[in-house]
Amino acid sequence: MAQRFTTPFNPGSTAADVIAGVDLTGRRVIVTGATSGLGKETARVMASAGAEVTIAARNVQAADSTAREIANRTGNDRVSSGSLDLSDLDSVDAFVSDWSGPLDILVNNAGIMAPPEQRTSDGRELQFATNHLGHFRLTLGLHDALASAGKARVVVLSSVGHVNGPVRFDDPDFTKERYDPWLAYAQSKTANILFAVEAAARWAPDRIAVNALNPGRIWETGLGRHMDAPPASFDPSGKSGVTEKNTAQGAATSVLLAASPLVEGITGKYFEDCQEAGPYIPGVRRGVADYAIDPDNARALWDLSLKLSNADH
Repeated sequence: MAQRFTTPFNPGSTAADVIAGVDLTGRRVIVTGATSGLGKETARVMASAGAEVTIAARNVQAADSTAREIANRTGNDRVSSGSLDLSDLDSVDAFVSDWSGPLDILVNNAGIMAPPEQRTSDGRELQFATNHLGHFRLTLGLHDALASAGKARVVVLSSVGHVNGPVRFDDPDFTKERYDPWLAYAQSKTANILFAVEAAARWAPDRIAVNALNPGRIWETGLGRHMDAPPASFDPSGKSGVTEKNTAQGAATSVLLAASPLVEGITGKYFEDCQEAGPYIPGVRRGVADYAIDPDNARALWDLSLKLSNADH
């Protein structure tokens, strides 16, 4: 791996630290799943820097309430909501159709983790459909809006959980083998990284930067609602390479990739703790697995995603 890209920030840096001094006035931003947790903090901080922010979420009432709250807290009245159910491709298409004009920043933040086996109306495994395919179709649908902005950025939230498994190209929906919630989660998070790798390569001429990230382990969000307690691998001491963060710290890497001038021109990378991640070392819950940044896997996933989402790009 070439020399990694670094920044002055660290695991304790907050989203507010990262965006200090950045003026986003005139920039248009969409954050998916921003009614709580990391998405809400990401949207709030970017609104505080003057951005026009759209809260895109399945629960429209919660999205409306969040938009009003952020507008009141930041004094920025350019915060709005939009209906978006990533597990429903018709909903994704409707959101895209409603969007007009350029888009400077898209933060693919929404996600689910390790639910009981569920499928979408078209038979897709729910985590792969929500975490990857919905965002895939959304981002492709917004490509022209991103391209028209000039120097647009797409930020894709993945997870260190991707190291638990690659994309199962021959059985992404667990129809041939028994469903495992954690393998399905790992697959979807690997897919997030591979999407960033391939989109970055394809869209470089359009000046669209696409990067993925691991926000860290943040138990105060709602992502772990299907879990009774942190998994056995959780290590508060940090000896395994993982320490628990609060929401402000967890959103820092998202905001860095979305808004900081420090990463201008950086694309196709995977970040953690506000730095480009190194290779994954077994036994240490950090870094990026080789299969998640493999260009052949990235191209194969793109083709599979086009087929599974019935997209035409």
